[in-house]
Amino acid sequence: MSKPCIICVAITGSVPTKADNPAVPITVSEQIESTQEAFEAGASIAHCHVRLDDGTPCSDPDRFARLKEGLQKHCPGMIIQFSTGGRSGAGNERGAMLPLRPEMASLSVGSNNFPTRVYENPPELISWLASEMRTYQVVPEIEAFDMSHILHAIRMHQEGLLYGKLYVQFVMGVRNAMPADKDVFDFYVETMKMRAPDAEWCAAGIGPNQVVVNEWAIAAGGHTRTGLEDNIRWDKGALARSNAVLVKRAVDICQKYGRPVATHHQAREILGLVALP
Repeated sequence: MSKPCIICVAITGSVPTKADNPAVPITVSEQIESTQEAFEAGASIAHCHVRLDDGTPCSDPDRFARLKEGLQKHCPGMIIQFSTGGRSGAGNERGAMLPLRPEMASLSVGSNNFPTRVYENPPELISWLASEMRTYQVVPEIEAFDMSHILHAIRMHQEGLLYGKLYVQFVMGVRNAMPADKDVFDFYVETMKMRAPDAEWCAAGIGPNQVVVNEWAIAAGGHTRTGLEDNIRWDKGALARSNAVLVKRAVDICQKYGRPVATHHQAREILGLVALP
């Protein structure tokens, strides 16, 4: 299988803390350093959240701006993807960083249950975030926690509501949402092939499902996501030392299946982003 595999690294998220794993990067400077290591290990997309210095998640555009500037300097060419997720803010606050024009941003197109709360993505907010992404030419990465999210994203793209090429990420293993189930995963893949053959897809597994879903996605010809946002452990007995070691594990799986790891140039071509010199 010769198609390059895009590896996205989710560097910090909104939930893991240093009490959970001291390697979780919190400050902007820590995130830049951790991302640079992951970039050098093989990641071509950085999925970014920002935190207050005490670790509280936020959607502060100034922090996103400093993070973007640092990543462009220390990870030249890496695709920067901002999170518009609901753990970092409410309502339109979730899209306050989009005027900074990251190349990509996450977009959830439906609601679902999380371990202790409802992850609310009401239709009017989804429409507004999608509109802002079109305005600022930000390609959405659809975070699909359910089959209905995949179908809704395909419809939105067909109706011209999503900017750029359709890119759908299957998120599997969140408690109370879609489990990491191979039959479901296979059905997701076939649905994308049948209903959106020109789109690209990737997959992310949460917690111990991370390496499992990494392998499913790479073996099936898709792209994948790893990182400390989704999984703080290396295995049952040890914490992951860094984002970079999780990226390296995904690289090793690519080698196992004969998949080249996509450079940022190749990732841009695959996702239809602006090519860099």
